[in-house]
Amino acid sequence: MHTIVPTAQALAERLRSRLQPTELEVIDESAAHAGHAGANASGRGTHFRVRIAAPIFAGKSRVAQHRLVYDALQDFIAQGLHALAIEIL
Repeated sequence: MHTIVPTAQALAERLRSRLQPTELEVIDESAAHAGHAGANASGRGTHFRVRIAAPIFAGKSRVAQHRLVYDALQDFIAQGLHALAIEIL
């Protein structure tokens, strides 16, 4: 199986198409985690921060909101995305 390094742009595109956010920021924080578990030699594509606001989150618990984000990005997680910090705005 060919592994693709996840990028902030690819994650943002996926989140836009699946969750239709009104605000979205995806930050690759991988370089700050070099040498930690889950980091790779390239220093990118393993640790991301997502700041997102979307109507789909209305009335849902924090856990349910985070689950929507994780579900949208599941194939990226399978490709090596190791850590995801989620901030619901």
